[in-house]
Amino acid sequence: MSARRPPTLEDVAARAGVSRATASRVVNDDPRVRESAREAVTAAIAELGYRPNRAARSLVVREPDSVAVLVHEPDQRIFADPFFGGMLRGVSQRLADTPLQMVLLMGEPARDAARMERYLRAGHTDGVIVVSAHRGDGLMAALSETRLPTVFVGRPLTEGPAFAYVDVDNREGGRIAARRLIERGCRRIATITGPTDMAAGIDRLAGWRDEMTAAGLATDAVEPGDFTPQGGTDAMRRLLAAHPDLDGVFVASDLMAAAAMAELQAAGRRVPDDVALVGFDAGAAASMTRPPLTTVANPVLEMAVRATELLLRLMRGEEVQPEVLPTRLVEGGTA
Repeated sequence: MSARRPPTLEDVAARAGVSRATASRVVNDDPRVRESAREAVTAAIAELGYRPNRAARSLVVREPDSVAVLVHEPDQRIFADPFFGGMLRGVSQRLADTPLQMVLLMGEPARDAARMERYLRAGHTDGVIVVSAHRGDGLMAALSETRLPTVFVGRPLTEGPAFAYVDVDNREGGRIAARRLIERGCRRIATITGPTDMAAGIDRLAGWRDEMTAAGLATDAVEPGDFTPQGGTDAMRRLLAAHPDLDGVFVASDLMAAAAMAELQAAGRRVPDDVALVGFDAGAAASMTRPPLTTVANPVLEMAVRATELLLRLMRGEEVQPEVLPTRLVEGGTA
């Protein structure tokens, strides 16, 4: 995977058939430009994915000075989920010995997409790390068209150009969780998934199904979740209503697993005696339940550091390849 050279103002001028000075006036909203020339330059900017260079505007030569961490999630989830704190810590840690500043760009998909897209297209940052990407995210087009150096944390679900990414082996993690429940003797094993418009949700579910099918066990006890505590509570209630005989549950995040465990206990089910439980993340939430969660490790800090390293390499014009990190079971008392 190679980095493409960002288009220059000269490229825009050549595509539009105007002088560089005219193209510059259009970019800087100078009214002294014929409408036909303005339209030609605007079309060339869209075709080439040109973004204004702050250095050109200030007439000085500058080095890259900022990296944006883009999180397309509701504010309340970002601040409540330790995953995001670990991501920001890892990015900040890797940038500590560089002159680059980390900028947090966050917002809800429905409400803030246009604002975030304007920020990316305006050339305010030199590279982007995308965290928690969803299928159909409109920002994918902006990232591709601007040709910003971009790295995803988590495999992006896109039909367009390939992006660099760092991920954990979520499918193997789902297999590990199901295997543990099967080895414990569970036979009616359910799962609460992550969002099915994210690779993590899809792959963890696929791994659970792999192991269940190999063991000849039913795979019908599936309820969708959203990586939030409320999602875990609601999904666990639905599972208990539809499958009262369940004796094991793989929950695709520790936050959901902690909430699901509380719901099981409220329903009079002992964990792990009546229902065994395996989460995913091995974060702070896993140690706060009683008993502590048995869970699958998600190396958040390492993913963030490696994603930042890939981005720095892309910004230097180097070729990079996607990276997938291994995972493992972390012992607790719930399975």
